[in-house]
Amino acid sequence: MHRAIRPRRLGAALALGLSSLSSLAGLTALPQAVRADVGNSSGFEFRWDSDKDFRKLWYHISSGRAANRSDYFLVLGPKDRKTSMLKLAISVPKDFDAVLDPKRIHLCYMLRGGVTRKTDCQEVIPSVVEVSKDNSAIEIFPNQPVPVGRSIGVRIQLTNPYNPGMYQFNALAQAPGDVPISGYLGSWVIEISPNE
Repeated sequence: MHRAIRPRRLGAALALGLSSLSSLAGLTALPQAVRADVGNSSGFEFRWDSDKDFRKLWYHISSGRAANRSDYFLVLGPKDRKTSMLKLAISVPKDFDAVLDPKRIHLCYMLRGGVTRKTDCQEVIPSVVEVSKDNSAIEIFPNQPVPVGRSIGVRIQLTNPYNPGMYQFNALAQAPGDVPISGYLGSWVIEISPNE
């Protein structure tokens, strides 16, 4: 005969199960096991406010450690855009305490990396880059509309924030047309680990 677990005991049972799992695997903490030094999306990610309208975008960073120099490649693949683009706006989290220098931010045609090649900027797209005074937004104005069909991305050279955590950057693009409205393309959720 099976006995039902009461709701108040469910948390304790779950904690016991997780601690048993981690001891079997020889781990002291599950988040340590999934933390990665370089930043493609980690193997474990949790969002409290999961929304059907949220679109996760692909990225690569050369170092995912706090306070390290890093190159960010925020990529928009061919399927991420349905129209050509007049402007790309990226919202920056308010607690992302890194210096964003417009001279170190470039819009590029991207080579998306994999097992045998690294992610890289193939060709810089001539653009004007502006960063808001409070570091809350990056706005990129290409000299000519960027057509669909190729991977594009933003390369940012910076020093990672001193505070580890997860940072969500949102991408909005303005398409040619009579009404200058920017539409949501997706978000890059970047994890920065402690510098140990």
